[in-house]
Amino acid sequence: MFPLTEENKHVAQLLLSTGTCPRCIFRFCGVDFHAPYKLPYKDLLNELQKFLETEKDELILEVPNPPPKKIRLQELEDGIDGIDNLSQNGEGRVSIIEDGSIASKNSNLNVCNVCLGILQEFCEKEFIKKVCQKVEASGFEFTNLVFSVSFPPQLSVREHAAWLLVKQEMGKQSLSLGRNDIVQLKEAYKWITHPLISEELGVPIDGKSLFEVSVVFAHPETVEDCHFLRVICPDCFKPAKNKQSVFTRMAVMKALNKIKEEDFLKQFPCPPNSPKAVCTVLEIECAHGAVFVAGRYNKYSRNLPQTPWIIDGERKLESSVEELISDHLLAVFKAESFNFSSSGREDVDVRTLGNGRPFAIELVNPHRVHFTSQEIKELQQKINNSSNKIQVRDLQLVTREAIGHMKEGEEEKTKSYSALIWTNNTIQKKDIEFLNDIKELKIDQKTPLRVLHRRPLAVRTRIIHSMESHYVDDHHFRLYLKTQAGTIGH
Repeated sequence: MFPLTEENKHVAQLLLSTGTCPRCIFRFCGVDFHAPYKLPYKDLLNELQKFLETEKDELILEVPNPPPKKIRLQELEDGIDGIDNLSQNGEGRVSIIEDGSIASKNSNLNVCNVCLGILQEFCEKEFIKKVCQKVEASGFEFTNLVFSVSFPPQLSVREHAAWLLVKQEMGKQSLSLGRNDIVQLKEAYKWITHPLISEELGVPIDGKSLFEVSVVFAHPETVEDCHFLRVICPDCFKPAKNKQSVFTRMAVMKALNKIKEEDFLKQFPCPPNSPKAVCTVLEIECAHGAVFVAGRYNKYSRNLPQTPWIIDGERKLESSVEELISDHLLAVFKAESFNFSSSGREDVDVRTLGNGRPFAIELVNPHRVHFTSQEIKELQQKINNSSNKIQVRDLQLVTREAIGHMKEGEEEKTKSYSALIWTNNTIQKKDIEFLNDIKELKIDQKTPLRVLHRRPLAVRTRIIHSMESHYVDDHHFRLYLKTQAGTIGH
């Protein structure tokens, strides 16, 4: 069943005659169910033309010279580009051939003056197959995906111009058309492409998927469409460090919401001019969201930093805990990079014993993400067999939220230390017993010199919760301490 009604015919005729594609006509007529958009483009155009071509349905345009003529719609290859301009003063120009039909400037594809071809050839199976081929060649492992598109910002300007044209025409029929009544271009595009992509790749489209396929479109021919908005609404276009152009979609939409209709019509043709070429595809990219691996490590070497020890560009030691673990993970997950974090850290000459220190590694843009529990165990064993300086336990895949829990309360945690102390003077057991009575001792701790290259110089308050002394001999005793995390021995 064709989605347009008798009420839509006049608007549909007007838009088609000014160079708008059938799918954009559906959008402006408020067609919000998917099926009509999914028809092949040529079939869609034929159905629309059949719907409009009846004896009683004729579009009469007022042209200053010659006198008004009845202009019938003829079958065209792909839309019509007959009316050059319907300006703010109501006058316009139209090319009329001897039999009264509208002449097309382009005998082949007439590019839509609103979507610039997005809802024409970029919705067809041939283009979707090219996208899917790029995805399959990317080497990523995925069971679902999210599909995102980026359109040129000038599409918003052209849609605004077409909206004003239709709104004015509907006003003559005592009808109204709000901006929100128009089906968004991105929504219509996804209605068409999502089923095609899902069928081609054999996986569902899922908005929560970590695997993203993105397509970026551009249209150099019309790139200056937005420039007049910056003159009229300069406050809407502020330079941003991470943006190559001030003409972002958000900035353009902000300006369009602010500009008066009469000012817009003075600056931009309504309907918009038909372009010569469709959009170009700047890039088709695949990316996978980060995955996280966590566990605990023990460090047995007194000559191994937790992270690479580099000062003023010079490496001090050849390896680190971070590298001994992450090198294996990078290779297996086929990730581009990583970020290492842990619950606290130890000095280069301090061992980490007991149950080990919790750590987590964020693997950026991994190409492989699915592992069995047995494969994770084998990966842990491979790390442990590669070095006698560290051992890893409880290796597992975790969520981003779990990493946050690991870091929470880091400063409130209690750490236990043991130190063998030598004294110059001879001591007896009673000389050190007073240490056992000291509780909740507050100390002011300066940033150690050895870490000034990565931490600011500051005085931080730390608490020694308790101490317990064990006499060894005349010059030695062992001191056990329970301290607030971050207390550093000197």
